[in-house]
Amino acid sequence: MRVLIVEDDARLLTQLDQLMQQNGYSVDLADDGQKALFLFREYPYDLAIIDIGLPVLDGLDLIRQVRKDKITSPILILTARDRWQEKVEGLEAGADDYLTKPFHNEELLARAKALIRRAAGQPNPAIERGPIRLDTLSEEVFVKDQYVELTAYEYKVLEYLLMNPNKIVSKTELTEHIYDQDFDLDSNVIEVFIGRLRKKIDPDGDIKPIDTLRGRGYRISRQL
Repeated sequence: MRVLIVEDDARLLTQLDQLMQQNGYSVDLADDGQKALFLFREYPYDLAIIDIGLPVLDGLDLIRQVRKDKITSPILILTARDRWQEKVEGLEAGADDYLTKPFHNEELLARAKALIRRAAGQPNPAIERGPIRLDTLSEEVFVKDQYVELTAYEYKVLEYLLMNPNKIVSKTELTEHIYDQDFDLDSNVIEVFIGRLRKKIDPDGDIKPIDTLRGRGYRISRQL
C-alpha cells in the first residue's frame, strides 16, 4: 500500500517514514501542505497521514482542497490539539480519522490498516477469495488452509489485487502502489512477481488465481 505522510516536524517525519516502511508500506513524504497537494495530484495513495499544523498550506485547508479535487484517499490526521472542536473541524474538512500526539505506533498502524481496508470495501482483517485467505494483520497467506511463504513484494502485489477484486489493475498502477515515487515504472519486475505468485499459490495449476488481460493488466480471477 502506498502512503503519503505530511508532517513539518523533521524528526517525527523521519520516525513515521521508518515506521511505515518497516511495516511494508511504500512511503512518500512532504513537509508542507503545498508540496503535499502536488503529490496528491500526481500519485494515487491508499492512505494519507496529515499533521494539521502545516506551513505554507494548513493541514485543514489541504484536506479541503484534496476533497474539492475529488481525491478519495482515506486521511488520518495528526494533531497536538486536544480540543474536541478542532478534531471535529478536521473530520468535517474531509478527514476519516484522527490521532492526538503523542500516540502509540501500534495504534497508528491499526488505524491505518483499518482505513485502507474500509476504503477498499474490505472491513474484515482477513480477505478470503475462494481457497485463498490473506490476513492483513499478520501479513500471512494461506491456500486451502496451507501457509504459503511469500516475499514482501509478492505479498504487496497479492494484497493489492485482493483489495481490488473486480478491478483490472495495470502494471503501472501496481508499481505505483508498492514502490516509492522514484522507481522505474518501465520495469518488468511486476511480471516476475505475478509469475512467482502463480507458482506459489497454484503449483498444480488448478486454481488459476490471477487473470492476465493483454495490454490492460491483471485481475483476481472471477472464478474463485
